[in-house]
Amino acid sequence: MPVLNRIADFAEEMKGWRRHLHQYPELEFQCHQTAAFIVERLREMGVDEIHEGIATSGVVAIINGQDGGRTIGLRADMDALPIDEATGAEYASKVPGKMHACGHDGHVTMLLGAAKYLCETRRFSGRVALLFQPAEEDGGGGNVMVQEGVMDRFDIAEVYGIHNAPGLPFGQFQTTRGALMASVDTAVVHVTGRGGHAATPHECIDPIPAVVSMVQGLQTILSRNIFAMDEAVLSVTMIHAGTASNIVPEEAMFAATIRCFKPEVRALLKKRIYEIIEGHAAAFNVTARIDYDWGYPPTINHAEQADFAASVAREVVGPALVNAEAGREMGSEDFSYMLEARPGAYLFLGTGPGAGLHHPAFDFNDEAAPVGASFFARLVETALPAK
Repeated sequence: MPVLNRIADFAEEMKGWRRHLHQYPELEFQCHQTAAFIVERLREMGVDEIHEGIATSGVVAIINGQDGGRTIGLRADMDALPIDEATGAEYASKVPGKMHACGHDGHVTMLLGAAKYLCETRRFSGRVALLFQPAEEDGGGGNVMVQEGVMDRFDIAEVYGIHNAPGLPFGQFQTTRGALMASVDTAVVHVTGRGGHAATPHECIDPIPAVVSMVQGLQTILSRNIFAMDEAVLSVTMIHAGTASNIVPEEAMFAATIRCFKPEVRALLKKRIYEIIEGHAAAFNVTARIDYDWGYPPTINHAEQADFAASVAREVVGPALVNAEAGREMGSEDFSYMLEARPGAYLFLGTGPGAGLHHPAFDFNDEAAPVGASFFARLVETALPAK
């Protein structure tokens, strides 16, 4: 796989970084140890500025080029997942119940590799802002960084990110213009009736039939309320009720994930969910409380920047390994907030065969890190050519 020669020279060092990070995963905003490791490496490299404590544990580092000019933002997420690791690797997580099951350790390594190269060569004008972000998996750290003003504070003109993709051929880049990933909302519904003895259900108000009817009713939204060409997902993923076979429970609950691409579809989904649940609650004489979490927006690539990123990827891996018209997917990503704040693009980088994301046997393919680092580096040199 073609990578920049200088980045290839320190591929083994990058592997060491990644495997160290893999052993010490941290969750959500509490990525302090990870951030400290990143800052130590950045100081060794000689970046021009380091700003810590953004979005609690995030880091922004600045590398100045040869002349004045625009600032390009490059983002890597840092957080892990609450999963017990099952890789059996010698560098497996040392923290029970936590692991890098989504490859964010690899994302950090890619960006550190690009940073080392850019610090050494400085073959670009303008500036690079390295955005090391916590809480992608849960908490919306990308949104918090935007809200804390990183785009304005560091005068970022465009922003780019990569996510590894196990199962995609090694070295293949995929992206598209427009919507790449879906929005994600969550509904948690608590239904309350009147409990009692299961032998006398007429003296009770059973919440279970109400929940069953609500869940069935929600399944009609996609088939009867959403235009067939507007992709959407509504999946009920939890139902909990009852403690014994001879007790009618007082309460029951269920939860669902809701995903789509268009704002108007997103609003309609929420509206119909409320209408169906409230209507069924009245019909079954129960009360229903809906906790609706308006989550990450869709990840929407800007057309010009998506085309540019794809052209850089072709330079790095060759035209045959770049799909710039990939299908969009129902997963979600809080890089979406950065793309709402600035033009930019998000890409997937194939890492070859292996366990899927969020699986306890997942492990990032270290051979992909120099490819991602080369992409970031060439993107900067191409977007900000030295004068």
